[in-house]
Amino acid sequence: MNKPLRRIAIFCGLLVLALLVRANWLQYVEAEKLNTHDKNRRVLIERYAAERGNIIVDGKPITGSVKTDSADFAYKRTYVNGPMWAPVTGYASQVFGANQLEKLEDGILTGNSDQLFFDRTMAMFTGDKKKGGNVVTTLNGAAQTAAFKGLGSKKGAVAAIDPKTGKILALASTPSYDPGAFAGSATADEKAWATLSSKDNKEKPMLNRALREVYPPGSVFKVVTAAAALEHGKVDDINAKTDTEEPYILPNTRTPMKNMVTGCENASLKFALQISCNSVFAKLGDEVGKDKMLETVKKFGFNNDELDTPVRAAMSRYNETMDRPGNALSSIGQFDTATTPLQMAMVAAAIANDGKLMKPYMVDQLVAPNLDVISQTKPQEMSRPLSSENAQLVRDMMENVVENGGGRKAALGGGVKVGGKTGTAQHGEKNSKRPYAWFISYAMTDDGSPVAVAVVVEDSGASREDISGGGLAAPIAKDVMKAVLDSRR
Repeated sequence: MNKPLRRIAIFCGLLVLALLVRANWLQYVEAEKLNTHDKNRRVLIERYAAERGNIIVDGKPITGSVKTDSADFAYKRTYVNGPMWAPVTGYASQVFGANQLEKLEDGILTGNSDQLFFDRTMAMFTGDKKKGGNVVTTLNGAAQTAAFKGLGSKKGAVAAIDPKTGKILALASTPSYDPGAFAGSATADEKAWATLSSKDNKEKPMLNRALREVYPPGSVFKVVTAAAALEHGKVDDINAKTDTEEPYILPNTRTPMKNMVTGCENASLKFALQISCNSVFAKLGDEVGKDKMLETVKKFGFNNDELDTPVRAAMSRYNETMDRPGNALSSIGQFDTATTPLQMAMVAAAIANDGKLMKPYMVDQLVAPNLDVISQTKPQEMSRPLSSENAQLVRDMMENVVENGGGRKAALGGGVKVGGKTGTAQHGEKNSKRPYAWFISYAMTDDGSPVAVAVVVEDSGASREDISGGGLAAPIAKDVMKAVLDSRR
């Protein structure tokens, strides 16, 4: 072969090699990225070519699929009580994609997951139509209904957990939206999406307030400070008087800490939680110190930006760089402290579960179309924020709040012990906006606690003077706890 032909042969060989490398790169390295790309219409059409599997609560589907007249999409997603369950399911839209469980478990629901390879292979031989698998949740339908109805027209959220396992029992957020309103590709669906997702929509109905919104916790955070004080040896007798002056001056300042009640001077820890003394808990937070406070709050789940349920929760935060007065203010749930309702339900759950915090989760099982269980979530311990003995002391104080303090409207009676803590969190410039009403609680029976709840009412429409955790949020928590207890009888 002469020299020019040899050069052409080598050049052509290099072109073929480059083509092979590129083809293999696209088929193997880039395959997943291309398959999940938002603009890959072929994948989108295939996703709705068959009936989608369902999301299950109490053994019943809260989702469905309906046949369409569309040339591209054979089926459209439907929802049962869509607004009530939207914080759990998320949405699956032919045009606008998916989120939350609909997105995270898309492979199971469409039947495309590698975990369903055997089912797809068998269907090829049997001639059965392709089907999606089901996602079985941990949610309690009665508790979710109680939470959603309790919030009603108020803006807010509810999170409820089984303290023993970490199973999420309720996850409500209002105002909400109907994910079925934009599940299709018609003009009406586009209009519904535009209205709901508009930045001008001040109601933010598509915001999952239970998982994705953080609020100043106000006085409900005093439960965390009490736990830290007990764990780090700053208090060993909850009935003993504390050395708290009235007024208490924030450290390194001349600023007095304001109490909204009387009787806080030298109040015991138990009485201070009952009447919610700012001074006692600000002083305790300073005595514990920022580093030890951080140690405790992190064990409760704060400052964790990877908390998956499997839907990721927003990070609840406790400032790691603040000064002494900032730490004192943070110890009463103000300054820069911010939390999700889920996080505060976790706090109540750990205290109810003898100091053991279980990882919260809301997917119990993934089930194949033939009803075989593909995976089963096992309860997992996250941490131990406080000892069993100290958890009992905090429960003693929280039960006193319900019996003799601002949490009376959460009492259940019938031998069920209820522990709780009210909170009214100031926010806005110079605390000018309506405060948030908080309540965290747990119900305790002879065999332990089956439920812990956190409720926040963001905007109730009530006058500023009438906003309180005990008045607005506690009755909702009571109804959720009662629903869980009744469903287990």
